[in-house]
Amino acid sequence: MQPLSHSRRQLLFRIHSNTGSNPEGGASGKPKATDDPHEGNLLDAYSQAVVAVVENVSPAVVGVVGARDDRQGGEGSGFLIAPDGYALTNSHVVHGRRKLAATTREGDRLDAEVIGDDPLTDLAVLRLTARDLPFAELGNSDALRVGQLVIAMGNPLGFQSTVSTGVVSALGRAMRGQEGRLIENIIQHAAPLNPGNSGGPLVDSHGRVVGINTAIIAMAQGLGFAIPANTAKWVIGEIISHGKVRRVYLGVTATVAAVPRYVARELDLLNDRAVEVVSVDPAGPAAAASLTAGDQIVALNGRIVTSVDDLHRLLTGLAHEEAVSITLVRGREKRELRVRLGLAG
Repeated sequence: MQPLSHSRRQLLFRIHSNTGSNPEGGASGKPKATDDPHEGNLLDAYSQAVVAVVENVSPAVVGVVGARDDRQGGEGSGFLIAPDGYALTNSHVVHGRRKLAATTREGDRLDAEVIGDDPLTDLAVLRLTARDLPFAELGNSDALRVGQLVIAMGNPLGFQSTVSTGVVSALGRAMRGQEGRLIENIIQHAAPLNPGNSGGPLVDSHGRVVGINTAIIAMAQGLGFAIPANTAKWVIGEIISHGKVRRVYLGVTATVAAVPRYVARELDLLNDRAVEVVSVDPAGPAAAASLTAGDQIVALNGRIVTSVDDLHRLLTGLAHEEAVSITLVRGREKRELRVRLGLAG
């Protein structure tokens, strides 16, 4: 038999000294659950936090399904945001559907209608035919931090009131909506999602909804995405007040084009690409400011523009009739135009 090495003697010493005279688990013969009492306390606190959130929020979570004679779309989830029946879900769950129903945790089936649908943020507001309903509170998604505990709730694959947990994996992601437009400030998280989770709430440890689950990546694990609650607040306000989400617009159709190198050198531009105007709405703000087809937009309010996504991003959040400064290249000249923004639709 080979003699014990120094490191193995130390390991055996630690095992025996931790278990007492009985190496199976101490004098009483009962195995110890953990050597650190704080570890058990932390697990208990984690469990209690999740249980409390689920008990508080799950009554507000609903399944969203089409009526029996409506074959468009699939099943999804949603959650109530007010006691008078207003609920939030994903646009892709309800878009184009004539009749809807919402199923509660108790199994009640309530008729629902779409109050407003915004594919550009993948959000929709529903109204259920009931009153005095439990509802969830929308939190401040800007306060989220990477690593923070989050809880996903919904009805994946038809399984009612399913709960999963994870952490915020990343903030500020971007992804394409149904119409191809970039959705900004997406929350990436590690709470497992499955088909049917779409439209369900992503909740923090205080029971506040911080996101609306919107997408998973096929064949990937631990990659879920949610629309921020602060985006949802804006969409809800627009839909309830106006029946749709109003957005400012320039009134141009545009594409991305290269800025000729000699032009970039002559005009001392940082851009090698720009947003080139293809056509101009004759009744729109751009036409009133004298933009024309062929103009290359290189900056908006002093911020460099190299893609249509950049232009959308910089316009988002600006107010109707707000004046913006557009820097453009026309031929071999650089020009500055002031454009007073209009409302789309």
